[in-house]
Amino acid sequence: MNAPNKSGWKPEMDAALPDAAAPTHTGNRALMLEEKLIFEIGSSDTTGVDLPVAKGGTNRLGGMERSAPIGLPGLSEPEAVRHYTRLSRQNYAIDLGLFPLGSCTMKHNPRLNEKVARMPGFADVHPLQPQETVRGALGVINELAQWLIDLTGMHGVAMSPKAGAHGELCGILCIRAALDARGDPREVILVPESAHGTNPATAAFAGYRVENIPATAEGRVDLAALKARLGPDVAGVMITNPNTCGLFERDMKAISDAVHAAGGYVYCDGANFNAIVGRVRPGDLGVDAMHINLHKTFSTPHGGGGPGSGPVVLSEALSPFGPLPFTARTEDGVVHLVEEEGAEEFGHTQGFGRMTAFHGQMGMFTRALAYILSHGADGLRQVAEDAVLNANYVLRSCEDLLHAPYAASGPCMHEALFGDEGFADGFTTLDLAKALIDEGYHPMTMYFPLVVHGAMLVEPTETESKAALDQFIGALRSVAERARAGDPALKQAPIHAPRRRLDETLAARKPVLAWSEGE
Repeated sequence: MNAPNKSGWKPEMDAALPDAAAPTHTGNRALMLEEKLIFEIGSSDTTGVDLPVAKGGTNRLGGMERSAPIGLPGLSEPEAVRHYTRLSRQNYAIDLGLFPLGSCTMKHNPRLNEKVARMPGFADVHPLQPQETVRGALGVINELAQWLIDLTGMHGVAMSPKAGAHGELCGILCIRAALDARGDPREVILVPESAHGTNPATAAFAGYRVENIPATAEGRVDLAALKARLGPDVAGVMITNPNTCGLFERDMKAISDAVHAAGGYVYCDGANFNAIVGRVRPGDLGVDAMHINLHKTFSTPHGGGGPGSGPVVLSEALSPFGPLPFTARTEDGVVHLVEEEGAEEFGHTQGFGRMTAFHGQMGMFTRALAYILSHGADGLRQVAEDAVLNANYVLRSCEDLLHAPYAASGPCMHEALFGDEGFADGFTTLDLAKALIDEGYHPMTMYFPLVVHGAMLVEPTETESKAALDQFIGALRSVAERARAGDPALKQAPIHAPRRRLDETLAARKPVLAWSEGE
């Protein structure tokens, strides 16, 4: 018999507890609260707000008056607040636990950054204010821009793109503008198999024909195949480095040299810059354009609760073609926002136009600069080192149970890649991912990159402790063992989540997108 602890609890007492799935009158399970649709809570016959009847005035709807009730539920303020608060409790967040998404990276957002972003003068700055009233904000943008240029070894930077994919488009439009300026229209962008999935979409959106470059058996770009395809119709290559297999492209300089010799440009997807910041400068590798996901490398919120931010650093060859506006510090030490007038003074002679109506996302700029200044150059170098260390710890801790196709290629960079080889017949990556939900984790990126069957991409980031990693590794190994053993219960996961597994085929083919009373 085990001795009770100070509370009087003994382990064998758990056996006497009722089934955790026992029904309750409310549908709630203690603090795991069941929540109905908002339409089921409120009534369309009532309203939580009393408004006086409008008097006078003329109808200006031009025959577009509502002919039937709107059908929205009327809730009081407490009911509305409780509804969305209860829903938020069913969501996973970085403030709850480790977020293993590879290629996206959810990592801790330091509260110092949030405090700085909320300082008066930053939080309330407006894009239509006169320049003389926002000199400090422009100075922040310019200082961050200089850090990004220095860290990447590039010549210039466009700060206005709102996100990673927007930054990709900016880089490709710079390449197109440079080719047009020399009267050399080209039709093809080469995209390796190991590149991010948005790369070919961006090239196609910009009007290019996309051609694939295969990967080698070790998961890197096939340099020979790339060189064989280069020619006068190739505008450039879009390469991700470190790539989506979690590997550094060792031939990056040779790739750049070959592309430049053929008259093209090199676009590097910089989403994985967090693995090399402070250790490798892309400009030294011959990169002409690279976007930077501020959320991934410099800890801004993913998406920012609104517009994200994807600055694009540019080589000397492409800097004149970058978008407007940009910040510049003149001889008097004052930072200006340079638009059409005065751009040539700073060598910005052939910009392709604007990416957005305004300059950028001030909230993300202040957070990123706060992160950079609090770390310093040496701290940012440690960020990369710790990100790589954590990813390799996950890789080597699980490679005996989970198929690690590129483990023999050497250490990985920022993320560990696994496949579903070795699972029992009929068991898939999806089953493992659903079981991780029961373990209290958001699943990793699944089925990407496509070069690995049943891919599972895990990125722990540098902000996770060894204790947090050990707990995640234990959960991952547990569900992997069940998948290899063919545990039938795995097919029912998640069991403990607020909602069970969907019939995904039915949901995709016959989605229910509207609520009807009585259904």
